[in-house]
Amino acid sequence: MGIILASQSPRRRELLRQMGLEGFQVCPARGGEEMDLRLPPGALVEALALAKAQEVAAGAAPRDIVIGADTVVTVDGRVLGKPGDEAEAAAMLRALSGRVHQVYTGLAVLRGAEVQVGHEVTAVRFRALEEREIAAYIATGEPMDKAGAYGIQGRGALLIEGIEGDYCSVVGLPVCRLGRMLAQLGVWVL
Repeated sequence: MGIILASQSPRRRELLRQMGLEGFQVCPARGGEEMDLRLPPGALVEALALAKAQEVAAGAAPRDIVIGADTVVTVDGRVLGKPGDEAEAAAMLRALSGRVHQVYTGLAVLRGAEVQVGHEVTAVRFRALEEREIAAYIATGEPMDKAGAYGIQGRGALLIEGIEGDYCSVVGLPVCRLGRMLAQLGVWVL
């Protein structure tokens, strides 16, 4: 039995290592992230995480455990994924400036026919941002591969006044929930 992370995210890999999981494989899902915006955000991230895990599980051994995850940010009922360019990143950061938004991270854990899916929601409060701060942050390149155009674990932390919920979920992997899911499959992390 092996553990496979269906993600290319270096942040998710690091969180798995912090959990004490060593020797896992990384096999990113190749399918596009098709967002069905008719779904509520929790159902959306669960569907995206499950699609990634199922794609990778199709080529895995029957006893392998496959972990899929996906994250989106919501503000004013709008779902923000990864920005397509710098102008979109700036628009996202302006929308989050001085406000509270929600970060949804979906998680899917599969082993053969066993499927567990769930999500976490964390409220994040941004401080008011100046245009020059938005431009400087975008110039770092950090916002370009992250939902909502920021990374809480990097320089994006300078933009955040506080959070209510699971920090690791905002990074991209709700490790507490993942630990419980793995335990249900007989994998004890602690």
